[in-house]
Amino acid sequence: MISRSFELILTFRNAMHLDQKVSLKALHTFGMEVEARYFVEAKTHSEVLTLLNYRHMIHMPILFLGCGSNVLFTRNFGGIVIRINSKGIVIRDEDENHVHVTAEAGENWDEFVQHCVDREWSGLENLSLIPGTVGASPIQNIGAYGVEVKDTIESVQVIEIDSGKQKRFTNAECQFGYRDSIFKRALKGKVIILNVTFRLNKTGVTGLQGDRVMGNSLLKLDYGDLRPELGRMGVIEPTISDVRAAVCSIRRRKLPDPAEIGNAGSFFKNPVISKKLLDSLQTGFPEMPVYLQSPGDDAVSETFAKIPAAWLIEQCGWKGYRSGDAGVHPNQPLVLVNYGNATGPQILGLANHIISSVEQKFGIRLETEVNVIG
Repeated sequence: MISRSFELILTFRNAMHLDQKVSLKALHTFGMEVEARYFVEAKTHSEVLTLLNYRHMIHMPILFLGCGSNVLFTRNFGGIVIRINSKGIVIRDEDENHVHVTAEAGENWDEFVQHCVDREWSGLENLSLIPGTVGASPIQNIGAYGVEVKDTIESVQVIEIDSGKQKRFTNAECQFGYRDSIFKRALKGKVIILNVTFRLNKTGVTGLQGDRVMGNSLLKLDYGDLRPELGRMGVIEPTISDVRAAVCSIRRRKLPDPAEIGNAGSFFKNPVISKKLLDSLQTGFPEMPVYLQSPGDDAVSETFAKIPAAWLIEQCGWKGYRSGDAGVHPNQPLVLVNYGNATGPQILGLANHIISSVEQKFGIRLETEVNVIG
């Protein structure tokens, strides 16, 4: 006799093109040979809702997957992998200085950035070439070259997994922090992001000798190698297209292409430490690079400092390290790589060794950006 659960699976398969024992090797950027017991793709909001209805009847683990650019699988996934692949970019509102644009969660992030740059909507150009989807961008508040996505997000529309109700979160309600948001904490595993609305600036021009106001924001040129890269390009008055080109050039030079070497980009967060710890460390390590910053809360008077995790890892001798097919990229110590046949546990073991050595040497415990699935 066919069980009720099996009947539901058969119905689910017919309704949503559910596949069994699907390889995830090409669906996550680390490229491990792992498989999902079941796999299904959702291309519309209604399909997401259908999936949630079946979820309550089929008792097995669920994993929502975008581009798989921020995950590390340590074994096969014994439940249903749901890939959110909704598409669409719509202008919600605009005025003389700003445009409000909504992008569906399944949109490729870098293609969305290119879309905005092509239309001279500024604000996202520093976030060029970051792998992933639009829906993943607010979860860890992606950032690069002095910009965080929270600087541009107006709202995030979600669907509650338990109730199936839709809700829109304002920027403040998202509780953004450094590589953090409410979606990584209180709402982790409780909602699915459907789309994100951004408030972007209509373009302007700025010079390398000093930022000039562009709408209500500035082109961000002073972080890392960005301004020198623009100089090497011979750009005097950069446009947002120039900034995007410079960011892409730097990232391609420093970071491995997942199509060639398996990786998930930055494996670790840059740690933020107290001024007291900073003073102590600078006594022993005066050459340590530091980015001073305010915590952004007037009630908190202590200054914090962001330390490049890549520098900490390199100082511990890990840059270019390799054991079998698991390694640390020779150009960017933040990136752990799969040279071909590394397993998830091998990459995770390497990460834990790095964390321990940095903590022992500097008293700083690194946190991972990558989600470990196992």
